[in-house]
Amino acid sequence: MWKRLPFRLRGYLITMTGVLLLSPDALLIKDTQAEVATFMFWRGLLLGAVLLTIATLRYRARLPEAIRACGAAAWWCPLAFAGSAWAFVCAARLTAAGNVLVMMNLAPLVAGMIGMVVFGQRLRRQTWVVIAVCVTGACLMAAGEIGQGSPLGLAIALFVPISIAVNTTVASVQRGDRQRGVDTTVVLPLGCLAMLVPAVLLGGMQLPPPEDVQRLALLALFLPAAYFLIQTGPRYLPGAEVSLVMLLETLVGALLVWWWLGEVPPPLAFVGGGMIVAAMLVSGLRDLHRQRRKAAAGAPDERLLQEQAMQQETGDSA
Repeated sequence: MWKRLPFRLRGYLITMTGVLLLSPDALLIKDTQAEVATFMFWRGLLLGAVLLTIATLRYRARLPEAIRACGAAAWWCPLAFAGSAWAFVCAARLTAAGNVLVMMNLAPLVAGMIGMVVFGQRLRRQTWVVIAVCVTGACLMAAGEIGQGSPLGLAIALFVPISIAVNTTVASVQRGDRQRGVDTTVVLPLGCLAMLVPAVLLGGMQLPPPEDVQRLALLALFLPAAYFLIQTGPRYLPGAEVSLVMLLETLVGALLVWWWLGEVPPPLAFVGGGMIVAAMLVSGLRDLHRQRRKAAAGAPDERLLQEQAMQQETGDSA
């Protein structure tokens, strides 16, 4: 069943699953009392240990080769991954959540511009329209808290979309022997290492408060799977579209805060959330309609061509 799905649909499903797993992250960050350096130390240590175990089990002795196959992504993706984590946590402590979310929602636009200017990627007009609608909807969801908090937190929050865009775009343009691109999940442990270094230098290598231990343990359970799936998304989709799917975190995160903390979103939040869901649903239905129309017209099935190319390359390498 999975192999019968088009590559783009696989990418959307993989990324959406990762975003759903990542959505409680903001709630747990908001609910912890540990210092930022201590929080980031344990976050990087626990997350890195699990991701390194996954990469080792998957590749074993071929892990160094898999990392080298990532090319430029072996450097840029870990640094961007660590940068986005530090910027998000620091900004969330210094400014209102609405400011952080508005900045983070710029990631699809930044990724689209990086992909177009630096790597020559071209996005469909439909994708740009969906990005515009979803960014507007996400900004409406966060509008109630815009302007609260310190200017420093707002400046730090600007690094979140830039880091996310660099990570997803650089990962998506790496091409190996297969149509679906290079597996950059193997460099995530290096990103956790980059996350750990400043935490250690800032004195974060200490035990967190007892009430935060359980929350950190929960992060270690679902964050590795979330980041693994999100980092897999660029194998199937352009970086801008991966960043676009990550806007769902704004919607799901707001619903979790409503459910867990009892903070009822303002009416604009429901309008913005509806815009995000409607835009992605309409876009998905248009893609399915376009694919069926091409098939009815006798166009070749791109999925089958890609699968055949992959099988041919696998046979040649054997």
